[in-house]
Amino acid sequence: MPARTGALRPLAAIAVAAAAVPALVACEPTAGGLNTGAVAVTTDRTVTSTLERLEFEVGWLSCTAKADTPATASSGSTAPSAAGPSRASVDCQGETGSGQDITVTGKVTEERGGKCVRGDLTARIEKKIVFRATMLGDCSAAPSSAPSGDPPAPGSPYPTVTVTVTETVTAQAK
Repeated sequence: MPARTGALRPLAAIAVAAAAVPALVACEPTAGGLNTGAVAVTTDRTVTSTLERLEFEVGWLSCTAKADTPATASSGSTAPSAAGPSRASVDCQGETGSGQDITVTGKVTEERGGKCVRGDLTARIEKKIVFRATMLGDCSAAPSSAPSGDPPAPGSPYPTVTVTVTETVTAQAK
């Protein structure tokens, strides 16, 4: 029995980590701008899907997004725009199933419903470019960001959240 318990520990750890993600999210008002949490999550999903479609096995991938300074009303003003950031810098790190480094960097200008990102993204495996994209995913989905001043609709399937790190993990029982 002890061997079986030891074999299940990695799977249990992954399950606990996945369950903890909702506890780590916090509200981020978007005021019509990009939501960096939604950008990070959607980039992770769409990049993983694209790499797998290109027949790369993704062992894990973790994406973060940071809002770029929003445009200002005048060149002398340093006050942020009321509309929020219009671009986010994205940085993803990961590994293929065979241990090769995956990096994805770029700018995202639009995120739609957890299904699409638009911008300028470059994915590399072992520093070799495997794709460049201006759009990943299904961009016919509705945008995740709420219009300026309007809160998300009650029961909306895509709440406005911030996620610091998203990780895709493939676990295999031995």
